[in-house]
Amino acid sequence: MLWDDFINTYWRDWRTGDRSKDRDRLEDQEWLAQWLQDRSLQAEMPLSASALAQLKTLRGLLWESVQQLVQGQPPEEALLEKLNKYMLEGPVIRQIIRTPGGEASIALQPQRSGWAQVMAEIAASFAGVLAEKEPARIRICGNPDCLWVYYDDTRNRSKRYCDDKLCGNLMKVRRFRARKKAGETGADEE
Repeated sequence: MLWDDFINTYWRDWRTGDRSKDRDRLEDQEWLAQWLQDRSLQAEMPLSASALAQLKTLRGLLWESVQQLVQGQPPEEALLEKLNKYMLEGPVIRQIIRTPGGEASIALQPQRSGWAQVMAEIAASFAGVLAEKEPARIRICGNPDCLWVYYDDTRNRSKRYCDDKLCGNLMKVRRFRARKKAGETGADEE
C-alpha cells in the first residue's frame, strides 16, 4: 500500500538500534526518483526544499495517526479534514479499464503530475484504509528498533512484526539470549 510504504521512508537500523545509522530516504534524491518510478508516480526532480518539508509534514501526520489507531483511538475529525485537503490537490477522472484478466474495472486517472498529486495519492491511499478496510489492523512492528508500519492482513490478526523472517527472527533470538543470560545469572547466584 502506498501510505505505509511512504511512512516507512524513514529507515531505522532495525538490527542494532544504532540511531546514527537512521536515514530519511526522502532526502536521497536518487532513491526518491526510483521510489516514484516504482509506484508510477510523477513529480519534478530534484525535490525542492519546500516540497521536502511538505512531504515530511504529511509523513508526520500519518505517523501520528497510526500511533493513535494502534492505541485503539478512532480517526479524529481533524485528520479527516487534513486528508481531504491533501486529496483536493490531486484531481482524478474515473475511467473504466480492462484488468489483465480481462474484467472491467474502474480506475482513477490523475489529472496532474507533481508533488501535490503525489501527496494526494498518498493521502487517498490512507483514507481508503480508514474508510474501506479495518483501521484496527494497522500495526507498528514489535521490534523497538524497527517501528515500520504495516497492515495486518492475517486471518487471526496476530502479526507482530513487519517481517517474520527479519524482525520476527531477530526478536526471537533476543528473547532466547535474554532467557539464557537470566538462567546463567541465576546459576551464578547459587
